[in-house]
Amino acid sequence: MEADNTMTTILKPHGTTEDDITAEVLRRFDATGEPRLRQIMQSLVRHLHAFVKDVDLTEAEWMNAIQFLTETGHMCSDKRQEFILLSDTLGVSMVVDLINHRKPEGATESTVFGPFHREGAPELPAGGNMAPRDMKGIPTVVSGRVLTLDGEPIAGARLDVWQADSSGLYDSQYAETDELHLRGQFRTDEEGRFLIRTVRPMYYAIPTDGPVGRYLEMVAQHPWRPAHIHFKVDAGGHQRLVTQLFFPDDPYLDNDTIGAVKPALVRPV
Repeated sequence: MEADNTMTTILKPHGTTEDDITAEVLRRFDATGEPRLRQIMQSLVRHLHAFVKDVDLTEAEWMNAIQFLTETGHMCSDKRQEFILLSDTLGVSMVVDLINHRKPEGATESTVFGPFHREGAPELPAGGNMAPRDMKGIPTVVSGRVLTLDGEPIAGARLDVWQADSSGLYDSQYAETDELHLRGQFRTDEEGRFLIRTVRPMYYAIPTDGPVGRYLEMVAQHPWRPAHIHFKVDAGGHQRLVTQLFFPDDPYLDNDTIGAVKPALVRPV
């Protein structure tokens, strides 16, 4: 009997484990020339793959997620940004805001931009009224000053201001008109002062007729935001400030669906 000298080799198929797949995807970014892009994408892959493994995500659940994101994209338009709404309700917008706007002591706190800003707000003089004459609501005057950290006035700073009405709706949420209202751009005077006339906004529910609304219902979270007025403040040689002012007697101050309230932004009436 002759000895059988045949050698049998068993090849392990590439990517047969979850960790093999993760390692291979990470390796593909080694050729990415931009270091920051490579850092972001590799970290994203690590965290996304870890999430899938942690919850043992099923194929049906992943397909549901893809369909949800597809519907979210379909809801976006020049009047509505459903992805910002999703980012807001998941708390991502506030985390990004805090990371990017670590303010020195004495500076006005920032908060999220929100999905309802629109370009083209009219330039109004000091004391100009953002509300149409026939608009219902409590007449409200907003005044203040734009200053440096040293307390020096900033003349000519531009304030882009917008808000919901006394029914809790922004102008873009009225289907029958494209007209801009409760929006205005104001300039500070030589002493950094500004004066705005408007009507008092109402607390409101974020739009619930899209995928974000269905998501909130599924996870048993309410959609309500406290009443507020948005500000985007620009002045040459200074960092932009995006913030909101809140009213002290609002029922949703401590339970904002997007968590955007900061105590320093609650101002006396």
